[in-house]
Amino acid sequence: MQVKTKAIVISSLKFQEKSLIVKCFTLSHGLKSYFVRDAFSSRKSTQKIAYFQPMTILEIEAVHKNKGTLENFKEIKIAAPFHSIHSDIYKSTIVMFISEILHHAIHEEEKNEHLFTFLETALHWLDNHDEIANFHLILMLETTKYLGFYPDISDIDMPFFEMTEGIFTPFHAISSLTEHETNLFKKLIDLKFDNDQKIFHVIERQIVLKILIDYYSYHLDGFKKPKSLDVLKEVFS
Repeated sequence: MQVKTKAIVISSLKFQEKSLIVKCFTLSHGLKSYFVRDAFSSRKSTQKIAYFQPMTILEIEAVHKNKGTLENFKEIKIAAPFHSIHSDIYKSTIVMFISEILHHAIHEEEKNEHLFTFLETALHWLDNHDEIANFHLILMLETTKYLGFYPDISDIDMPFFEMTEGIFTPFHAISSLTEHETNLFKKLIDLKFDNDQKIFHVIERQIVLKILIDYYSYHLDGFKKPKSLDVLKEVFS
């Protein structure tokens, strides 16, 4: 089946000497993996390695066999080039981290147009703003809406957040955040991308990030702590 769709690059893995296996989150078909032959070839190619940087938004034409095997691109172009994401150390570190989070979080080969639109909009916001210290925290929390485990905030006035059920409770359980952690988590729930980015101190931001990674781990089978976490902490310390 020939497909024309937008796609966000989630990861790319070098295969043998010259080829790549590229995992994309597509608008039309959800998660798909593609084989890019001779991606590192010196000869001129439309499938340039630069297209496959983390979280790049592409417009692709591809052949989908839908047999659980690697698919193939026919044509690729940048949907809308980023101006700063891949040249700014803070932004490039964030997208590396976010791509790794999504690599472990999105598994279904089925379309999720709302998640795609949210990620696309968020990436353009990141590209066009400079106050971005909390971007990855807000994006991780908002993404849970589309993955099915956004916190139930109907009892948000309660002092403890229970991680396994995703609810606020009056009692502290083994899988609950402390009252201090819960208060930081509540601050995050109220945040939007355009809010004051200095609302968290560095240590508080690291606490909130750990909460989110733990929360993902509770709700997603096989979720792994991102290898880029230490780099992110170093850059934003």
